[in-house]
Order: sequence, then C-alpha cells, then structure tokens
Amino acid sequence: MTQVQSVTIRPARRAGGLRRLAAGLVRLFTSARTAPAAVLWFATAHAVLWTLILVAQKAAQDVHMDVAEAFGWGQQFLLGYGKHPPLSGWLAGVWFWAFPVRDWSAYALAMAILGVSLVVCWLIARRVVDARRAAVTVLLLAIYPIFNFKGFKYNADLLQLVTLPLIVLAYLHAFEKRSAVSGFWLGLAAVAGMMTKYWAVTVIGAVGIAALAHPARLAFLRSPAPWVAVAVFLAGMAPHLVWLVRVDFAPLVYAGDVYELPSRLAGAEFALHYLGHNIALLLVPLAALAVALRWRPLRHVLRDTPLDMMRHAVLWRPAAGSVDVSQARNVWTIQAALAVLPPLGAAALGIYIKTDWGIPLFFLVPLAVLAVPFLGVQRIVLVRLAAIWLALTLVALAGSPWLAEMSVKPEPEVGSMANPTSQFAPRLTEAWHQRFHSRWAVVAGTTEVGALMTFYSPDHPVTFTPGEVWSSGLTSLAEAKRRGFIGICDTTDSRLPECERWMAQNAANAERLDVSARRFFHGEAGPQMVWKVYLVPPAVAAR
Repeated sequence: MTQVQSVTIRPARRAGGLRRLAAGLVRLFTSARTAPAAVLWFATAHAVLWTLILVAQKAAQDVHMDVAEAFGWGQQFLLGYGKHPPLSGWLAGVWFWAFPVRDWSAYALAMAILGVSLVVCWLIARRVVDARRAAVTVLLLAIYPIFNFKGFKYNADLLQLVTLPLIVLAYLHAFEKRSAVSGFWLGLAAVAGMMTKYWAVTVIGAVGIAALAHPARLAFLRSPAPWVAVAVFLAGMAPHLVWLVRVDFAPLVYAGDVYELPSRLAGAEFALHYLGHNIALLLVPLAALAVALRWRPLRHVLRDTPLDMMRHAVLWRPAAGSVDVSQARNVWTIQAALAVLPPLGAAALGIYIKTDWGIPLFFLVPLAVLAVPFLGVQRIVLVRLAAIWLALTLVALAGSPWLAEMSVKPEPEVGSMANPTSQFAPRLTEAWHQRFHSRWAVVAGTTEVGALMTFYSPDHPVTFTPGEVWSSGLTSLAEAKRRGFIGICDTTDSRLPECERWMAQNAANAERLDVSARRFFHGEAGPQMVWKVYLVPPAVAAR
C-alpha cells in the first residue's frame, strides 16, 4: 500500500511544485514591489551567462576589429574620432580602465550594454503596458538574437541599444508630463544618442513624427517640454559641432566615401537585404511569443479537428486596462517610422545600408505587438517564455565549445577574427623593447591590422592609418616619426601595394622583417598569416 501511494503522490507533488514555482515567478516580475529588482537581476544573469557563452564560443578567435578600434579611441578622450562621435570611445576607455584588456572583458562590455538595454526597455514598457506585458517584453528581447549571439561586438551600433531607447523613454516621459524638467531629460537623451552615432537622427526623427501624428500633439507642442528639449540638445551638441567644423566634417566625409553607391538600384538591393536580415532576426522572438501564447501538448494537437485548430489559433481576447493606448500610439508610430524610413531613404539616395545599422532600430517591435489592447497575454505566457529563454541559453552554453571549433578557418582573410593577431602583437612588442628599450608608441597600418595591435600589445600603441582622410586624431605622421613606429603590411590584403609604397616613402631607413604566425586550437590549424614589418626607431625618425 505504501509503495502504491508513493508512486501516485510524487507526480502530483512535482506538478504542484512546478505550479508554485511558476506562480512565484509571475509574482516576482509583476509585483510593484519586486518587479524592478527582478528585472535588474534577470538582466544581470543574462549578461553574465552570455559573457560566459561568448568567451567559450570565441575562444579560437580574436576580438572583432570594431571592439579593438573603440578601445584605441578610449585611450584619449577627444570630442570625436574621425569616423564617429566620441561616446563609444569614452565608454570603452572607462571600461578598460576598470577592467583588464582581455577578450573576456570585451565580451562582458558588450553584454553589460545589452543588460542595461533590457532594463531601459522594461522602463519604456511600463509606461505603455501592464507589469505582465512589460516582463514578457524583456523576455522576448532576451531571446532576440541581437541581445545574445549577434551582440558579441561592442561598437557604436551596439551602444545605441542604450542611448536610443533612452531617447524613447525620455520622450514618453515628456509626452506625459509636458514639463520643462522632462524636456531637459529628453534633450539630454538626444545628445547622448547623437554623441554615440549620427544614426540617432533616425530615432529623433521618428519621435518627432510620433509627436506630430498623435491626437494630443497640440497639448504637447504648447508645453515647455519640446522646446526645452531642443535648447538642451543644441547646447549639448555645441562643443562637438565646433570639433566637427575644425576637422572639416571628417565623419561625414567618411560616410560619403564608404557608403555612397553608384546607383539607386544598388541602394535598393542593399535595402532589401537589410530588411530581410532584420526581419529574419525578429522572427525568432515573435515565433517564441506565438509558441508561448498558444502552447499545447503535441498529443492534443494531433487529435484536433480543423474546427479545433481554427478555434485554438485565435489569439485575441479582451484585456481591458492592460495598455495605455495613448502611449501605445507613440510606440507604434516610432517603430513604424524606424522600420520603413531608413531603408526607403537608403534606396532613394543610393546609400549602402549595412545590416548592422538595424541593430538598434527594432527594439520596440515586441512592445509594439504586446501593446495591441486585445492580445490576450495570460500569466503562463511569462513562464513559458522564461523557460524558452533558459533552454536556449543552456543549449548555447553547452554548444559553445563546438561552435569555437567550427570557427577555425584554415585560410587567411582580411579583418577575420580567426587571424592570429593576438599572438603576433606581443612578439612585435618584445622585438621593439629589445632594440630600443622603450615603450612601443605608434603602429602604422590599416585599421584591420593597427586596431588589433593596439588592443593586444601590452604597450597599447596608438594606431596611425596611412592615407585615411577621416583620421582619428589620436596621433599624426609627424608625431609617429618623432616617437618611432612599427609599420605593418598584411600580405593577404589587396591594399598591399599601396601599403608598401607608403612604407617606402616614410620608413625608408627602417629595419625590415617578415613575420608569420598561425593559431592552433584543439589541434586544428588556423590561417597562416604573413606580415611585412618595418621598425622605425625614434632616433632614426628624429634625424
């Protein structure tokens, strides 16, 4: 009798335990008292787990060139760095002052940005929907590949996942309060966005469209909020605008040189690719939401008649009081503008719109869907999405070593993370020290080579990029010759002849070396890289 009772009671106890766990999770994320801490802890856990995943997944690679470039910018706090406004460089400088210059801390920086973004997006959601939907919004974003796999490289695009949501949050606050103080915060958020990347003009423009399209636009426009925001924005941007004039609008020259296409047809092709790429990424969280909304055991699905399937496909149920429709209008308008206008503009102007430019532009999609008032979002949806996020994260953690082995490439490729620059940089640093008994101060070469040398050399030399019109401003040719430099030409780069000509003109008396390196990972051979190296000592440069 006792054995029979144990067999029949344990499943009930287990089911009861799971129900209590699910109910506790829902209470944690929806209670006004505990929800802020729950979201903060979830964002922290997400950032930590995905840092561990990325460290394992990228073990056979160096950091991305963009990460190394931002690190190099952060060695000096300037008002701009040639290609971009300064905020991404400033933040990298502060981060790597506090943390060691290692691959793991670079991935931790990227994940910290995304963790902060999750919290900001939750704050946005709480101004539009109830606590349950806001928590679901955060879980959907954590499942969105931009916030995990695709978010591995810290750069200006990724940092915009904090600064652009801050603009939206400040706008929703200003639209509601319509006070001078709320306008101040909106103007400050717009400054932060523009100082990250000029691409922030898309969100600023979308916010303007939302304000003008809203039925309550006159009440907002008659308040001090928008005008204080404009004044604060202009005042905050003034120092950078002075710098922009002083450097002959170098970032705009960079954008024109790199992203202008020969025809509108080419622009349209890239715009379609941009849309397809970003829609494919969005399908992941949207599919997870669909599963969570209509999860049913497979045995029930197989028994369904066509009428049953139609009935269970209905997702719309009244949910009165769960959505602030006035603020939802703002969210829908902003997201629609961000989804449509950038690719249309790129196609019309013949501009190469990179897929990465969509990284910070679709963070409102989950909220825009959940803000539909009659979409039924039951408590179990939150639990199911939490389970989906946990399952995906654990699978990614378990599969990371396999992905690392798969990333090993036998052939060299310009700018590839598989190239063994991290092995090459310490060797060059040691060679400099042996010859000149001083710190290696400047590396001259393409950004793909120089930025990674800056990151991986213990001396962290400043990168000087020959022939670059949009110079970072960190050093100059005269300064490089005064302090001495190591010039590097990548023999696999199509720009090798151009690099060799520059070295012939500016490093004629240099000691020349041919240096090779190859990375091995778990017995697998990576690409064999060969660099032409030119060592120009300070004494030779000074004569």
